[in-house]
Amino acid sequence: MPAPQKTTRRSLLVTSAVAASLALSVPVSHAAPSPSPTPSATPPATMSTVGGERLGQPGTQVELASGVPVLPKKLSARSWIVADAESGEVLAAHNAHWRLAPASTLKMLFADTLLPKFPSSTQHKVVPSDLVDVGSGSSLVGIKEGESYTVHDLWLGVFLRSGNDAVHVLSKMNGGIDKTVAEMNAHAEKLQALDTHAVSPDGYDAPGQVSSAYDLTLIARSGLQKEDFRKYCSTVSAKFPGETKKTKKGKKVRESFEIQNTNRLLSGDAGISVYQGIAGVKNGNTTNAGATFTGVAERDGKVLLVTVMNPEKDEHNEVYKETAQLFDWGFKAAGKVQPVGELVPPRSAVEASAQPGASDSGAGSGEAGGSGDGEPVAKPVVGATAEGGSSGVGIALGVTGGLLVLLAAGALLVNRRWPLPDLVRRRR
Repeated sequence: MPAPQKTTRRSLLVTSAVAASLALSVPVSHAAPSPSPTPSATPPATMSTVGGERLGQPGTQVELASGVPVLPKKLSARSWIVADAESGEVLAAHNAHWRLAPASTLKMLFADTLLPKFPSSTQHKVVPSDLVDVGSGSSLVGIKEGESYTVHDLWLGVFLRSGNDAVHVLSKMNGGIDKTVAEMNAHAEKLQALDTHAVSPDGYDAPGQVSSAYDLTLIARSGLQKEDFRKYCSTVSAKFPGETKKTKKGKKVRESFEIQNTNRLLSGDAGISVYQGIAGVKNGNTTNAGATFTGVAERDGKVLLVTVMNPEKDEHNEVYKETAQLFDWGFKAAGKVQPVGELVPPRSAVEASAQPGASDSGAGSGEAGGSGDGEPVAKPVVGATAEGGSSGVGIALGVTGGLLVLLAAGALLVNRRWPLPDLVRRRR
């Protein structure tokens, strides 16, 4: 096709895509309902179709064909998804858009929203008001009033120990809980994570706080573009500052203690081996949510994202066992199975691509390319940009009435490799 015709066709596709994307901003179906004290045992008959019509259907969605391995048997999770992190293709899903309590996997949205705001070397002295709202029974890293911590220390507490105390300190540094939650919800909307509604910044159970396997995967994909996000979520253990004490001689000393990542596919545990190629991301567990987990792993040049929410089997580390089974299936099925949907790009990527003069190779320069220290990322994540970034493959956007608008695969922006191999090599 001659170049002028190709440009015209691309413009028409992008214009249609923008219209479809904007149409998703206010449908009633995306209003976040309050979860009941006991989550429903069955998914709703109608769910969001963002990413494709099939992703809005209850039950398991997969295209099995000759040469495609069968899915693992006896998966008990209420919701799960397996996606190619680079192309955005959803290889298989089960109740992908079921809105459920997310637990601490919501901290991925917290981190993706706040990481760019504070240099890692910034010091903060904790005051009593910083910790006053931490929920009873919260997971804590051990922050003490009157002690000073760097932002780097606080993020280690968030990612490794899932410390709600660290989340609250960072939220207060950001202007308070309410402001932080509002920014998280605004960021989720920009990512088109429209099943998500945050009420607390840390994932602590709260009425109306929901997300979905699809959205958590979308959020993880955005966060993994940030170099510091990747480093924190792949860190197995670290030293954390302890409490200042006086020696017998009256000298003040402050020792550190070791903290370990609670992601059991990363750190291992009884009955769970470190998963080959694992490189993050975040786990969670609360009374209302049950166990939740989003993980990213690389094997043989393929990078996959898997999210599992609330397995019904009451076995130790069940969420990790089912995640590992889905990773195993995904690596065998990648390149053989037809996708059942796609991970959509953020609104800003679609809108920017529709602007006059937008080129195939222009990668955005917004928060997607930077770290919390303001350092650019040399190789941004493919098709998973945060606000201002760019998108890789074409996507299918579901709108009211089930109309699917297809974006041209590869016509909008270029594909790039994820900068994950270094993290993966560490895990080996």
